Amino acid sequence: VHGLTVSLDLPFAQNRFCAAENIVNIQWGSDYQNREFGLAYGLLIDELKVLARALIVVDSTGIVRHYELVKEVASEPDYDTALAALRNAV
Repeated sequence: VHGLTVSLDLPFAQNRFCAAENIVNIQWGSDYQNREFGLAYGLLIDELKVLARALIVVDSTGIVRHYELVKEVASEPDYDTALAALRNAV
C-alpha cells in the first residue's frame, strides 16, 4: 500500500517531516510553485496561502472510496476511517 500526499511544502521539508515521524511508503507532491493541484481540486485557500486539509482514498481502478474535507485547517482528519477505507480499497 502506498500513499500520496500533496502540500505546499518544499520536497526537502516533506522528506524531513517523514523522517522525523518515521513515515514510509509515501510519495510527496509539492504544489508550492504554481498551486495547480489546489486550484484543480478546490483545495487552495487563497487568502491563507495554504491547501485545505483533505483525505482522499482512491482504489487501483481510480474510484474514490473515501473523501473528507476538514473544515478547519488546524483540525485533524479522521485517520481511522480513511485507513479503513484504504484497507478495503486494496
